Amino acid sequence: MKLYNTLSRTVDEITALDSEKLRIYSCGPTVYDHIHIGNLSSFIFADTLRRTISVSGTKVEHVMNFTDVDDKTIARSHEKHPELEPKEALLKLTEKYSHVFLEDMNAVGNDTEAIKFVKATENILEMQSLVTNLVSKGFAYIADDGVYFSIEAYRKSGKTYGQLTDITASSTSEARIQNDEYDKESAHDFALWKKKNKNEPSWDFELDGITMDGRPGWHLECSAMSKAALGQPFDIHTGGVDLIFPHHENEIAQSTATTDDPMFAKYFAHNEHLLIDGKKMSKSLDNFYTLKDITDKGFDPLAFRLLVLQAHYRHQAHFSWENLEAAQNRLNGWHAIAALRWQAIDQELGDEHGTYVIIDGDAVSPLFDDLNTPLALANISERFTEFSGRLVSKEHVQAFEEYLTTVDEVLGVNLLGVHDITYDQKQLLEAREQAREAKDWVKADEIREQLINDRIGLRDTEYGAIWFPL
Repeated sequence: MKLYNTLSRTVDEITALDSEKLRIYSCGPTVYDHIHIGNLSSFIFADTLRRTISVSGTKVEHVMNFTDVDDKTIARSHEKHPELEPKEALLKLTEKYSHVFLEDMNAVGNDTEAIKFVKATENILEMQSLVTNLVSKGFAYIADDGVYFSIEAYRKSGKTYGQLTDITASSTSEARIQNDEYDKESAHDFALWKKKNKNEPSWDFELDGITMDGRPGWHLECSAMSKAALGQPFDIHTGGVDLIFPHHENEIAQSTATTDDPMFAKYFAHNEHLLIDGKKMSKSLDNFYTLKDITDKGFDPLAFRLLVLQAHYRHQAHFSWENLEAAQNRLNGWHAIAALRWQAIDQELGDEHGTYVIIDGDAVSPLFDDLNTPLALANISERFTEFSGRLVSKEHVQAFEEYLTTVDEVLGVNLLGVHDITYDQKQLLEAREQAREAKDWVKADEIREQLINDRIGLRDTEYGAIWFPL
């Protein structure tokens, strides 16, 4: 498989460092609220990447973190649970939104069973070990409010700060940055560990004989968790383009400062923003939607997945209700085709009724070329057009189902989740056919309306009525 590597700035052939498996680490959510759909699009990209590599026959180990301690989680836990002790408040808040996140992930077709989730608060000792090592080797220093990584020391050691993006000397500041996240273009020494403040959760830590009770900085968390879960180096690191700098750049620096091997991850794969009104979605700008906003308007979460996949991951996608409706229409059409497997007929159908011995390549091969999801979707839609208004003969059902299975495996759209109608609904279909034969159009229309109320649509053909889910 080929994939654009932010580290090399080229489309590279993916080869695993370990002959037995390929290891992926994805920067996960900060669990202090519902994530917005811009964030969710990043996780759809990571899920589709893992699916594609897995379909190629390579075993994949996929790890994703929960950021459950940082500035945002602490501030929100104070706001929501002022009556609790800081650690209790943090746990209650982050447990709730970790669960909400997993529900959203499953709803949009991401396979959470294929991902190992790790929590920052469960890897504190690993983080402290990394901080201790960086200080002892001279790549970090103790300040009055915490421990900071020294970009100057890192550069003087012969390593490059600016592997994922260009960082010039003029963009480097001697100042320190204490906040977990920052948007400035200028590079700063960043906090590895923060000494505790009043009413903040903290963990015991002694460094060089100094009491440093406190909690980790945001950048430190992913370095420690990825190494603990996958080792170092690992194969692919994913995330949105907004994480290239400073987050992923800082991860590389702190992870490789004390090692002979300059590699933290072999490939960095970044997806572009999902825009709304031409702008990046942001909670600070209050221009975002959550998945609940989508479902409250009656849209299927999988329609949002298709909206994301219809744009290449390296191109900015545009969210609008019109675009979502178009994606919903495509999903509805695919569901109607998937329902044909329950309506196979005994007689042989001529070529004019479609070719049912299908080659999987039209769905999969574009994904091997830098995850070209728009072409994969176009190929599938073109293939499904051949089935429109037609039926499947029983001898071709297996090939048809194998194709649906392939589409589900790589795109996660759950076409095999389109179930057969019930016995009672089948009886209604028979009664309607009898009414039509008797030219009792009133009764036939009444039955159609009854099925529509059951969210079953009908299309009349020479073989009888074809049903499809509404």
